[in-house]
Amino acid sequence: MTTSPPSHTLTLSFLLALLSTLLTAALLRLHTLLSSQSHNPPKTRPKTNQARVLIVLGSGGHTHEMFYLLRGLDTRKYATRDYVVSSGDAFSGVRAREFEETLQAKRNGEEDGEGGGGDYTIHSLPRARRIHQPLYTTPVSALRSFVAAFPILLSRSPGSSAADALPDLVLANGPGTAVILVYAALLLRFFDIRRAESERKLRIVYVESFARVRTLSLSARLVGWCVDRFLVQWEGLEGKGGRGRGEFCGILV
Repeated sequence: MTTSPPSHTLTLSFLLALLSTLLTAALLRLHTLLSSQSHNPPKTRPKTNQARVLIVLGSGGHTHEMFYLLRGLDTRKYATRDYVVSSGDAFSGVRAREFEETLQAKRNGEEDGEGGGGDYTIHSLPRARRIHQPLYTTPVSALRSFVAAFPILLSRSPGSSAADALPDLVLANGPGTAVILVYAALLLRFFDIRRAESERKLRIVYVESFARVRTLSLSARLVGWCVDRFLVQWEGLEGKGGRGRGEFCGILV
């Protein structure tokens, strides 16, 4: 007389099979997502198309480098700009407003009125980890920051339509806040929320800090494998990073 396996054994087998199936499907989806990232994407957009850019600011040097990167920003193309600063970082918020004032002054100085302008918004994101914060509490604060990133990415700029509900470009250069936003953007693309992947929204460009000459920063090592373009400013870093994707473009700042 044969005996059937206990019910709890069958339940465990079913759960393991289901978990394996879901994990396989997730890995295949992630592989497809990353495979769609080209090393040489189109470098220009049709001049008639305006884009929305989300700019991640960090305190001190990262913010200074970012605005130096943006010094030649074409505001006729990037007409809508979102800035993300860490909570408590008043310096970066002030710099963003000053930068927008220079764009407005440039616009006022242009006879044809096409030199600048557009809409901008400054968002505050809770810090993933505060200075001197105990490491054992970091997962909780990092999770809170990660959850808070989604309303920022999904927010609509003033006067935007449903089609413009997501930023076209996410630009970051190394602060810890960037890691949170990059992973949140990747998750939205993974599930194609608001057609983020279908409409090629939330393309991510990461520029490694000028200060990193021989080795990559922790932020770069964490996101280099999943961003659309990974730019480095020193030739010795070319080909480094996740999947060897570091592109040397010369000194940018």
